[in-house]
Amino acid sequence: MRLIPTRINAAWIGTLTDEDLLDIEVRLHERFSVLDQRHRRVAKERYNLMQGPVELIDAWDRWSRVNTAAKGRALVPRVMPKE
Repeated sequence: MRLIPTRINAAWIGTLTDEDLLDIEVRLHERFSVLDQRHRRVAKERYNLMQGPVELIDAWDRWSRVNTAAKGRALVPRVMPKE
C-alpha cells in the first residue's frame, strides 16, 4: 500500500504503476464518498459540492486528479462495492 502525499501532482502520479494508481484511486474515492454523503445529509436540498467544507472539496480534488490520470492511461477505475 503506497503512501499518498498531502499534495498530489503529475510528477508523483507519474511514479505510480497502473496497479498502484488504481489502488490509490479507490482509496481516495472511498474517502471522498464518505465526506460527500455526510455533507449531503447535512445540507439536504441546499447541497452544492463546491460550497461544501474545505475537507470535502480537498477530498474531491485529490480523487479527481488521480481518477483523471487513471482514465488518461486508459485504465478503468474500480468501483467500491456498496455496503
